Amino acid sequence: MSDRPADKSPNSGADFIVPYCSEAIGYLHCDEDLLIVSKPAGLLSVPGRHPENKDCLISRINEDYPGASIVHRLDMATSGLMIIARNADSHRALSRLFQDRKVYKEYQAVVFGEVTSKEGFIDLPLACDWPNRPRQELNFDYGKHAQTHFENCGLSENGHSKLRLIPITGRSHQLRVHTASIGHPILGCEFYAHPKAKAAADRLLLHASRLRFTHPVSKNELDINLNASFWS
Repeated sequence: MSDRPADKSPNSGADFIVPYCSEAIGYLHCDEDLLIVSKPAGLLSVPGRHPENKDCLISRINEDYPGASIVHRLDMATSGLMIIARNADSHRALSRLFQDRKVYKEYQAVVFGEVTSKEGFIDLPLACDWPNRPRQELNFDYGKHAQTHFENCGLSENGHSKLRLIPITGRSHQLRVHTASIGHPILGCEFYAHPKAKAAADRLLLHASRLRFTHPVSKNELDINLNASFWS
């Protein structure tokens, strides 16, 4: 989910160069104040730390919309919807909406194994695992509270569970850690999945599928849905 982009692989060191992402950005809404776009999996939200990892969502958007800026992030492996501010006023207003938790978000994921409950609520605190950054860990001593609601949407063709994930908070890697903590890691996750779950997909099967919020200028409600290609 939303977090700082990882520009290194846990197995390849700090000099890892992000492979070029050839998939185009999707534009779902455009007005004078904001854009709603679909970020492809494998594309950084913002430039990475390595000098050669400059290609990213916002650098591509700036080619067509100079001055547009990031309000929130999806990590590199996650696909889906993002809100982009087109001016300083809208950036401040949109940032406040996120800070006040007035942006409703849904994610689609495929997790390992069969989840038997129809829905659930995960309330487990998270903290950065500093020696193994960007990994996060459950930490009941000084972790920040993190809450996720999930709904069971049935089984995929290969027998794993499709979940709709609704984060209440927006901690780094929250959805990945929370699903793994209940024994059902997201398929294709390089950080928290066990070998079978990691090998079950060639990408992280996590997609930001819905955003609903009040436009900070027009005051109209925007409700954008975009199903993941792996969701069928």
